[in-house]
Amino acid sequence: MSQELPDKDEDDVSLFYEAVKGARPVKTTRISHAPKKPKPIPRQLIKDEQQALVDSLSDHYIPAHELESGEELLYLREGQSPMVLSKLRRGHWVVQAHIDLHGLISDEARLYVSEFIADCKKRGLRCVRIVHGKGLGSRNKEPVLKHKLRNWLMQKDEVIAYAQARATDGGSGAVIVLLKA
Repeated sequence: MSQELPDKDEDDVSLFYEAVKGARPVKTTRISHAPKKPKPIPRQLIKDEQQALVDSLSDHYIPAHELESGEELLYLREGQSPMVLSKLRRGHWVVQAHIDLHGLISDEARLYVSEFIADCKKRGLRCVRIVHGKGLGSRNKEPVLKHKLRNWLMQKDEVIAYAQARATDGGSGAVIVLLKA
Protein backbone atom coordinates (compact mmCIF):
# COMPACT_ATOMS: atom_id res chain seq x y z
CA MET A 1 0.00 0.00 0.00
CA SER A 2 1.79 3.04 -1.13
CA GLN A 3 0.59 6.45 -0.42
CA GLU A 4 0.98 9.12 -3.01
CA LEU A 5 2.19 12.56 -2.09
CA PRO A 6 0.56 15.67 -3.43
CA ASP A 7 2.50 17.62 -6.08
CA LYS A 8 3.68 20.29 -3.64
CA ASP A 9 5.28 17.72 -1.33
CA GLU A 10 6.95 16.02 -4.30
CA ASP A 11 8.49 19.33 -5.29
CA ASP A 12 9.81 19.84 -1.76
CA VAL A 13 11.34 16.38 -1.69
CA SER A 14 12.97 16.94 -5.06
CA LEU A 15 14.36 20.27 -3.92
CA PHE A 16 15.77 18.63 -0.78
CA TYR A 17 17.50 15.86 -2.74
CA GLU A 18 18.90 18.42 -5.15
CA ALA A 19 20.26 20.51 -2.26
CA VAL A 20 22.04 17.59 -0.59
CA LYS A 21 23.22 15.61 -3.61
CA GLY A 22 26.91 16.53 -3.12
CA ALA A 23 26.93 16.06 0.65
CA ARG A 24 29.05 13.36 2.27
CA PRO A 25 27.73 11.48 5.30
CA VAL A 26 29.48 12.05 8.63
CA LYS A 27 31.57 9.02 9.58
CA THR A 28 30.51 9.02 13.23
CA THR A 29 26.97 8.93 14.34
CA ARG A 30 27.65 11.29 17.24
CA ILE A 31 29.47 14.58 17.51
CA SER A 32 31.22 14.93 20.85
CA HIS A 33 32.49 18.04 22.49
CA ALA A 34 35.19 17.96 25.13
CA PRO A 35 33.46 18.19 28.53
CA LYS A 36 34.16 21.25 30.58
CA LYS A 37 36.68 20.60 33.28
CA PRO A 38 35.18 20.97 36.75
CA LYS A 39 36.67 23.55 39.05
CA PRO A 40 39.20 21.97 41.37
CA ILE A 41 38.15 21.33 44.95
CA PRO A 42 40.56 23.12 47.29
CA ARG A 43 40.82 20.13 49.65
CA GLN A 44 43.93 21.36 51.44
CA LEU A 45 42.40 24.81 51.97
CA ILE A 46 39.27 23.21 53.42
CA LYS A 47 41.38 21.03 55.74
CA ASP A 48 43.48 24.04 56.79
CA GLU A 49 40.39 26.12 57.57
CA GLN A 50 38.88 23.30 59.65
CA GLN A 51 42.15 22.85 61.54
CA ALA A 52 42.39 26.60 62.13
CA LEU A 53 38.88 26.52 63.64
CA VAL A 54 39.87 23.67 65.93
CA ASP A 55 43.17 25.31 66.88
CA SER A 56 41.51 28.66 67.52
CA LEU A 57 39.96 27.33 70.73
CA SER A 58 42.09 25.85 73.46
CA ASP A 59 40.98 23.96 76.57
CA HIS A 60 44.00 25.36 78.41
CA TYR A 61 43.27 29.07 77.99
CA ILE A 62 43.47 31.01 81.24
CA PRO A 63 41.96 34.49 80.99
CA ALA A 64 43.64 37.46 82.64
CA HIS A 65 40.30 38.62 83.99
CA GLU A 66 36.77 37.28 84.08
CA LEU A 67 33.57 38.30 85.78
CA GLU A 68 32.36 35.14 87.47
CA SER A 69 29.97 35.19 90.36
CA GLY A 70 29.87 31.70 91.79
CA GLU A 71 28.69 29.28 89.11
CA GLU A 72 27.08 31.93 86.89
CA LEU A 73 28.88 32.48 83.60
CA LEU A 74 29.61 36.15 82.95
CA TYR A 75 32.12 37.75 80.64
CA LEU A 76 32.65 41.21 79.20
CA ARG A 77 35.44 41.95 76.74
CA GLU A 78 37.86 44.60 77.91
CA GLY A 79 36.89 48.09 76.76
CA GLN A 80 33.15 47.36 76.67
CA SER A 81 30.61 49.22 78.79
CA PRO A 82 29.23 47.33 81.81
CA MET A 83 25.79 48.31 80.48
CA VAL A 84 26.31 45.80 77.65
CA LEU A 85 26.53 42.94 80.13
CA SER A 86 23.61 44.29 82.11
CA LYS A 87 21.42 44.48 78.99
CA LEU A 88 22.51 41.00 77.92
CA ARG A 89 21.53 39.52 81.30
CA ARG A 90 18.09 41.18 81.14
CA GLY A 91 17.37 39.83 77.66
CA HIS A 92 17.65 43.16 75.81
CA TRP A 93 18.73 41.44 72.55
CA VAL A 94 16.63 38.84 70.76
CA VAL A 95 18.30 35.43 70.40
CA GLN A 96 18.72 34.97 66.64
CA ALA A 97 20.21 31.45 66.56
CA HIS A 98 21.10 28.65 68.95
CA ILE A 99 22.92 25.34 69.18
CA ASP A 100 22.71 22.48 71.64
CA LEU A 101 25.87 20.68 72.75
CA HIS A 102 24.10 17.83 74.57
CA GLY A 103 25.64 14.46 73.76
CA LEU A 104 28.84 15.87 72.25
CA ILE A 105 32.30 15.12 73.56
CA SER A 106 34.66 18.01 74.23
CA ASP A 107 36.46 17.96 70.86
CA GLU A 108 33.19 17.74 68.91
CA ALA A 109 31.68 20.56 70.96
CA ARG A 110 34.72 22.81 70.46
CA LEU A 111 34.56 22.40 66.67
CA TYR A 112 30.77 22.85 66.65
CA VAL A 113 31.00 26.07 68.68
CA SER A 114 33.77 27.43 66.49
CA GLU A 115 31.87 26.68 63.27
CA PHE A 116 28.65 28.08 64.75
CA ILE A 117 30.27 31.39 65.70
CA ALA A 118 31.96 31.67 62.29
CA ASP A 119 28.63 31.01 60.57
CA CYS A 120 26.85 33.58 62.76
CA LYS A 121 29.53 36.14 61.93
CA LYS A 122 29.03 35.53 58.19
CA ARG A 123 25.26 35.88 58.58
CA GLY A 124 25.57 39.07 60.65
CA LEU A 125 23.87 37.64 63.74
CA ARG A 126 24.45 39.48 67.03
CA CYS A 127 22.86 37.47 69.83
CA VAL A 128 22.97 33.67 70.08
CA ARG A 129 22.31 30.97 72.67
CA ILE A 130 24.54 27.99 73.31
CA VAL A 131 23.01 25.20 75.37
CA HIS A 132 25.79 23.32 77.16
CA GLY A 133 23.73 21.39 79.68
CA LYS A 134 23.85 21.19 83.45
CA GLY A 135 26.09 18.15 83.61
CA LEU A 136 23.55 15.87 85.22
CA GLY A 137 24.47 13.08 82.80
CA SER A 138 28.23 13.35 83.32
CA ARG A 139 30.32 11.10 85.56
CA ASN A 140 30.69 13.46 88.51
CA LYS A 141 27.35 15.16 87.89
CA GLU A 142 29.34 18.31 87.07
CA PRO A 143 29.04 20.34 83.88
CA VAL A 144 32.15 19.61 81.80
CA LEU A 145 31.23 21.63 78.72
CA LYS A 146 30.08 24.64 80.76
CA HIS A 147 33.59 25.41 81.98
CA LYS A 148 35.25 24.62 78.66
CA LEU A 149 32.73 26.76 76.79
CA ARG A 150 33.58 29.71 79.03
CA ASN A 151 37.23 29.52 77.97
CA TRP A 152 36.46 28.90 74.31
CA LEU A 153 34.20 31.94 74.07
CA MET A 154 36.76 34.24 75.71
CA GLN A 155 39.24 33.31 72.99
CA LYS A 156 36.95 34.32 70.14
CA ASP A 157 37.43 37.92 69.00
CA GLU A 158 33.83 37.96 67.77
CA VAL A 159 32.50 37.58 71.34
CA ILE A 160 31.79 40.87 73.11
CA ALA A 161 30.10 39.40 76.16
CA TYR A 162 28.23 36.40 77.46
CA ALA A 163 25.98 35.68 80.41
CA GLN A 164 24.11 32.76 81.84
CA ALA A 165 20.73 32.44 80.17
CA ARG A 166 17.56 33.46 81.95
CA ALA A 167 15.46 30.59 83.29
CA THR A 168 13.14 30.78 80.26
CA ASP A 169 16.14 30.38 77.92
CA GLY A 170 17.82 27.45 79.67
CA GLY A 171 19.08 28.93 82.96
CA SER A 172 22.37 27.50 84.21
CA GLY A 173 22.41 25.02 81.31
CA ALA A 174 22.81 27.68 78.62
CA VAL A 175 24.67 30.88 77.86
CA ILE A 176 23.60 33.93 75.83
CA VAL A 177 26.43 35.32 73.69
CA LEU A 178 26.67 38.80 72.19
CA LEU A 179 28.76 38.96 69.01
CA LYS A 180 30.38 41.91 67.26
CA ALA A 181 28.28 43.55 64.57
